[in-house]
Amino acid sequence: MSDFYQTGVITTLHRLGNTNLERLEAELCEHADTQPIALVLPCLYAELEGSALEDIIGHLQGVPYLKEIVVALGRASALEFRRAKEYFQKLPQHVRLVWIDGANIKELMSLLTQNDVDIGLPGKGQACWLAFGYVLARQQSKVIVLHDCDVYTYDREFLARLCYPVGNPNLGYEFCKGYYPRVTDRLYGRVTRLFMFPLIQSLIRLLGPQKKLRFMESFRYPLAGEFGMVTDLAWINRFPGDWGLEIGVLAEVHRNCADRRVCQVDLTDRYEHKHKNLSAENPEDGLLKMSVDIAKTLFRTLASDGVILSDATLKTLRATYLQIAQETIKKYENVAAINGLEFDRHAERTAVEAFLKGLLIATETFLKDPLGVPMISSWNHVVGAVPDFFDRLVNAVEADHEWNPKHEDSSINNPQGDPSLKRPA
Repeated sequence: MSDFYQTGVITTLHRLGNTNLERLEAELCEHADTQPIALVLPCLYAELEGSALEDIIGHLQGVPYLKEIVVALGRASALEFRRAKEYFQKLPQHVRLVWIDGANIKELMSLLTQNDVDIGLPGKGQACWLAFGYVLARQQSKVIVLHDCDVYTYDREFLARLCYPVGNPNLGYEFCKGYYPRVTDRLYGRVTRLFMFPLIQSLIRLLGPQKKLRFMESFRYPLAGEFGMVTDLAWINRFPGDWGLEIGVLAEVHRNCADRRVCQVDLTDRYEHKHKNLSAENPEDGLLKMSVDIAKTLFRTLASDGVILSDATLKTLRATYLQIAQETIKKYENVAAINGLEFDRHAERTAVEAFLKGLLIATETFLKDPLGVPMISSWNHVVGAVPDFFDRLVNAVEADHEWNPKHEDSSINNPQGDPSLKRPA
């Protein structure tokens, strides 16, 4: 029997049997005039050379209901930006690239800094925030959905199921989070399985029932990179600028949106993407860095709600986490056994030990500076500080879209963009 139970405080939209893609797309097309949808794709230039993005573009060419596609392009030189524009030209929708490293965008970010607007640190969070801002500035879409560019098992149904809960106004949702099984011949999703959920369970055990923890525990895959929201919510949500993006977004949604307006949707029976290394010895890379940023974001969002996280509490938290995580390993070993999956108990224990190290780093960092790097300001705040910023942003993106660098060879190794090649916005 397929799982159709509703647990937690949000609605779960299960995948039951075969989905009629034609029906989903027809309904999304029916609502396209009143609920136009923008798709945001955070993308590094290196991903243009992979097979995953090529397949995604192939599927997007046939999607009839998208109003616009915005690519937040990072780590791209001038010549690479031009090549990226050519790469995405095959899409029939209105497509624009937000060139994160271009001189025009850099100038706008400097303007915000001068006006005391928090812009966070360079990374996925900042890139997604800029792309959301561009969508809001154009005022052509009512819904924004986002997914990564490294999904090897992508298809049109994946996108349709992500768009449907917020793209169909009859359902009444303002935010939707995707989830899916992370399993092939073995179990994946180590950060979610062995760190995120054991950490939340540990905090609940120590702090008692907290609405925010209960909210996050309701998501089957809180670290999934796929989500959608109405633009009214995008206006007021802040963004974290590090690997705590997914948790930070959920914290903002909980702050700004009623639980009954939030859902999660099962996107696919099979999901595969580029796996990250554990990097157990390097807290600035891989899954270890992810665990540090997730824990810091979680601590700071709880503190902002008035929850007291003392040194003694956080020390006890590490011991509690270790106990729950070790028990969790045994549970997943049994899941693997009954399903005939490969299971490396040593690798699982190694991951827990690395995550415990990440938790220690996060607690020490939090105790030294409970505020840390401020979250990126909401767009509502940005426009209040710089009233014409949206006009500037649209002009900058359009100027980059029309620009062709003249000295491509000299700019190949210039990821910041050559100021001498700058085209005025």
